[in-house]
Amino acid sequence: MVSSPSSSPPSPVYLPDGDFDLVKILIVGPFGIGKTTAIQTVSEIRSLHTEEPMTQAAASVDDLVVDGKNTTTVAIDFGRITLPGARIVLYLFGTPGQERFRVIWEDIAQGALGALVLVDTRRLGASFEVMDLVEEAGLDYVVALNRFPDTPAHELDLVRKRLDLDEHTPLVTCDARDRTSVLDVLRTLADHLVSRAGADLS
Repeated sequence: MVSSPSSSPPSPVYLPDGDFDLVKILIVGPFGIGKTTAIQTVSEIRSLHTEEPMTQAAASVDDLVVDGKNTTTVAIDFGRITLPGARIVLYLFGTPGQERFRVIWEDIAQGALGALVLVDTRRLGASFEVMDLVEEAGLDYVVALNRFPDTPAHELDLVRKRLDLDEHTPLVTCDARDRTSVLDVLRTLADHLVSRAGADLS
């Protein structure tokens, strides 16, 4: 179940003056993982969401295993956050988590530099399809284990092995309802993308 953010986002702000890199980032993961919540929590502007009520027809084609989840993203979530220290502005695009929205996902992925993959350790298997899409798109990414109230604790090394992650792919934990936590993950992603860009140029 996706919880509401712990606090309201700050007042909307304009793009910063000066030389900032503008970067498109995908927030991805399976259905009900917390993508909408993460963007709503961290965005410095009023975030855009395309949440619609779940229908009985959807239940016949989606793997709806999230108790209490009664809405779904049908197009995109959108937000923006500035990382002043890195002089980067991140445009955050949340994508639907169901296979039937794959065409939309592929359109949204155009022009993205990287991705934040949200994972629930209670259903790791649901994440493989999304991770395959990210890798097929050639995107570098960070994996974040979203903490839910009833999520059991796991060693990160064990989760990394279960997800079959490359050693260079960062694996962290976060709480999509907590702004500081999501910011920390996005900084990790920004650092990773800068590092990978340097590796590609060397």
